[in-house]
Amino acid sequence: MKALVYTAPNEVTYRDEAPPLRAAGDVLLRIDAVGICGSDLHAYHGRDPRRVPPLILGHELAARVLEGPGAGRRVTVNPLITCGQCEYCRQGRDNLCAHRTMIGMTRAGGFAELMTTAAASVIDIPQDMSARSAALTEPAATALHAINLAMRALARPLAEGNALVLGGGAVGLLSALLLASYGVRDVALAETNPLRRASAARAGALRAYDPATQTTPAASVDLVVDAVGAAATRNAALAAVKPGGVVMHIGLADWASEIDMRKLTLAEVTLIGTYTYTTADLRAAASALHAGAFGDLGWVEERPLADGAAAFRDLHEGRSAAAKILLRP
Repeated sequence: MKALVYTAPNEVTYRDEAPPLRAAGDVLLRIDAVGICGSDLHAYHGRDPRRVPPLILGHELAARVLEGPGAGRRVTVNPLITCGQCEYCRQGRDNLCAHRTMIGMTRAGGFAELMTTAAASVIDIPQDMSARSAALTEPAATALHAINLAMRALARPLAEGNALVLGGGAVGLLSALLLASYGVRDVALAETNPLRRASAARAGALRAYDPATQTTPAASVDLVVDAVGAAATRNAALAAVKPGGVVMHIGLADWASEIDMRKLTLAEVTLIGTYTYTTADLRAAASALHAGAFGDLGWVEERPLADGAAAFRDLHEGRSAAAKILLRP
């Protein structure tokens, strides 16, 4: 089969690979579309020690089951393969399973014609759902999980306040679109890339701006979503949030940095870290995408898997206006 393989830092290679063998409890999938995630870019840059080359990356996908339970059905998958037995799995918080493994990290992912994964990780989708929408389920679930967590922490209903999203990548843009669909009338999105900013401005009911030239007034935002997770965005989030407000931290561009603990404490700010999604979130995200809650997804770009190396380079160099590039085997 053909696959796009992470072979060295800043290098992915389109080449022939042996087709995967289906083990007991697995399904064999034919990939229809697969998205390039920010974590795939971290690996591409050699910044993720958990992803060791040579490795087939990719975990945001739409596929059809070729062999195993549900053969013939169109599906997406939960990239996390969990134990199903620990306290977190039993509570429905399987994203926190201590024994989890992951496609595109600990086993081959979806940048290929074929892939295997645990049958229990398969997520059914409406059979008439487009591959473009289905492949967005994973990042949409990340946004949905984060916003739902934030809603529990806000002192007043979400629609009564305003929101700021830092970062116009897929998770940031999907978060902003979801906030708008939840009734937030003032949603701002900060993005430094002018191509991506223009694309976001066309995507829905949000206000996109360049944080390099425009500063959000201090202590003016009820909910700030940091979809970048860099030292600068963490500081910007804490500066922008109102006393008693919420900062939702999703991105992990920088694994560690100092933050303004004095502001966090004296202003009684709630800082929440969020990791991926639960299986329930994935199902809810697929339904929301199919219903059009995130708009027409016109900001998504599709390219052949064979052009994957160029797609990674374009993302690396900021030449793409798309918040998400999907690769089609």
